[in-house]
Amino acid sequence: MNQYEKLAAILKLDPAVLENLDHEMAARTGQQDIMKKIVDENERMVNTTLSVLDPGDRTSRHVRSILRKTILHHEDELLDYLDAVEGENELEKAVALARKVAHVGPGYFLKKEHAAEILRKCPPENVLKYLGVSDVDSALKNHDVVEIFTALRFMESDEWMHETFEKAYGNFAAADFEERPIEIKVLGKEWHEVAKKFVAKKHHNVSHLKEFGVIFLNPIQERLPGKFFRDFALLFHYSHEIEFYSKMFRVFAAGPDFAQKFKALLRGDVPETNKLNPGEWMIVQRYLAKVNPSDPRLFMPRVNPESLHWRRGETDIAMFQIPQVKLNLNIWSDLDWVGEIFDIDSPADGKELVSFDLEDNAMTLVSFMEGEDQQSFTYHQMEAMWTRIFSEYVGGDDNMEKLLITNFDKGIVKF
Repeated sequence: MNQYEKLAAILKLDPAVLENLDHEMAARTGQQDIMKKIVDENERMVNTTLSVLDPGDRTSRHVRSILRKTILHHEDELLDYLDAVEGENELEKAVALARKVAHVGPGYFLKKEHAAEILRKCPPENVLKYLGVSDVDSALKNHDVVEIFTALRFMESDEWMHETFEKAYGNFAAADFEERPIEIKVLGKEWHEVAKKFVAKKHHNVSHLKEFGVIFLNPIQERLPGKFFRDFALLFHYSHEIEFYSKMFRVFAAGPDFAQKFKALLRGDVPETNKLNPGEWMIVQRYLAKVNPSDPRLFMPRVNPESLHWRRGETDIAMFQIPQVKLNLNIWSDLDWVGEIFDIDSPADGKELVSFDLEDNAMTLVSFMEGEDQQSFTYHQMEAMWTRIFSEYVGGDDNMEKLLITNFDKGIVKF
C-alpha cells in the first residue's frame, strides 16, 4: 500500500481524501511529503515498541494482549512506588505525585467567590437536602464551595443545570477572573454517595471544573486492575486541558463578547457542518466516535484539542523517572497517535486496528477485566493521528496550539 492507502486504513477513510488533502496542504503550507513522513514514523514506532515488548507474534489479539499486560505491570509498579509517597491513602498519594510531575503552570480562572454567588442565585435543592441544610449559606459554613459545585451535575436535574448555566454564566468579565495554580484534590468522605453516582455514569473516578481550575477525585477506591492507572493518567490530561482553556479565557477576556465565548468554551461547542472547503480543518473538542461512529465529521480533516492534552499528559507520565526506583514508563512516549492494522489471528480471519496509545490500552485493559475481552478502544489514537498530521503541516505542537487558540471561537482553521 502507498502512504495514502495505509493511513486511510487506519483512519477508515477513502485514500483519495488524504491524497487530495496532502496536495492541498502542501501547496498552502509548503510542507511536502507529510503523509509519507507520518506513515514511516508510525511504522518505526510500532516496530520499536514491539521489539521491546515482544518481537514474536504480530496478530492483533496478541499485540493487544501484550499492551494490556504492560499497562498492568506499570500499574503494579506505580502502586509499589506510591507506598513511599506521603498521603492518607492511594488517592491522596496519586494526587501528590500528579501535582509534582505534571508540567503545567498557574492559570486564569473564575474567582471562587463566584461559585458561592452562583449557588445563592440558583440554590441546588437536591444538594442542600443531601447535606441536611435549608439554604446555601448554611452549606458553605461546613463544606468547601468547590466540592459542592462538583456534586451539582450528578444530583441536580439537566433542566436545573441548563437554567443555572444560562442565568449565572452570561455576565462574567475579566474582573471576575484571577491568576492561581491549578488545584487537584480528593473530595471529602461526605461525598461518598454522590461519588457512586459519578462513577456509575462516567465509569472513571476523575473529573474537573475548567472555569475554576480544579481537578477532583471522588472518594471511592476502585480495585479492578487497570482502573487506577487509567484514572491516574486522567489527572495529567485534565491538568493540561485546564491549562489550555485557561489560556483561552485569558485571550478572550481581552476582546469583545467574552461572556458568550466563555459559555461556548464550557459547553464544548463543535461545528455542525457536513462539508469543508479546501484548506479548512474543523476544531473538534470532543470524541465524536463515542457518540456516533458514523458521524460525517469523522471523515473530514479535523484537529482535536483533546489529543493535544492527552499527548502532553502522557508525555509527563512517560518522562517520569526516579533514580534507584523501578518505574520505567518511557515505553509510552510519543505513542498517543500510533496505530497499526494486524491480522486478527491469521490472514483468513481478517484484519483490525490496534491502538498503541496509553489511555486506549488502559481502557481496553479495564474492559477486559470486566469480561469484555473483545472490546478494543482506538478513538484516542485515531483523533491523535489526525491531530499529529495537522501538527506536522503547521510546524509542531506549539504552533498548533497558537492556531487553535486564535481560531477556537470560529470552530475552523483556514489555510
